[in-house]
Amino acid sequence: MPADPSCPPADSLTETAVPVADPVPQTEAERLARFGEGDLWVFAYGSLMWNPGFDPVEAVQARVDGYQRDLCVASLRYRGTPDCLGIVLGLQQGGSCQGMALRVAAAQRQAVAAALDARELITRLYHPQFLPCYLADGRQVEAYGYVVDPSHSQYLGHLSRAEKLVFLRQGVGCNGTSAEYLRNTVACLDRHGISDGHLHGYLAALEASG
Repeated sequence: MPADPSCPPADSLTETAVPVADPVPQTEAERLARFGEGDLWVFAYGSLMWNPGFDPVEAVQARVDGYQRDLCVASLRYRGTPDCLGIVLGLQQGGSCQGMALRVAAAQRQAVAAALDARELITRLYHPQFLPCYLADGRQVEAYGYVVDPSHSQYLGHLSRAEKLVFLRQGVGCNGTSAEYLRNTVACLDRHGISDGHLHGYLAALEASG
């Protein structure tokens, strides 16, 4: 079946997949996330807030400074396909980001970190790193998180609002639609009392268009 002509081409978007079976850490941050001592904190700003894939022993509202959440990542698998791209959130430089800090028990650290890397690093779009994270209860921790690489072919931060809305409307992948992804994220932010007018604006525009 031919690709929908309304969908942008994805010829330049190539996947350099990390092996899912027994993946080997490729950066110092990945190695530390899996093999460091004690509990592991993970910073969640998108789908990890409402679908982490593991049971945290603690979940606390948190803030990371110097980075902001944005719809800036082309989804080739989870919320779109190479023939009809979707769009999801990335953490990029600038501003600050309110999200959730999830604590992983030390006994589960290696397994959870490896599973998260397999989920998030399929195309090496993100730079995994430890981020200074300020918890709502006053604690400060170093949390493992994924920061988008603006030089990667999947980076869409340069697109206009109207162009991003096209991806939101059309994207469908193995985990559902890009629109559903946005709705779930905004609903989760609302449940935790986290204000993000940027995402609420996208959702309002999406719903207004039917």
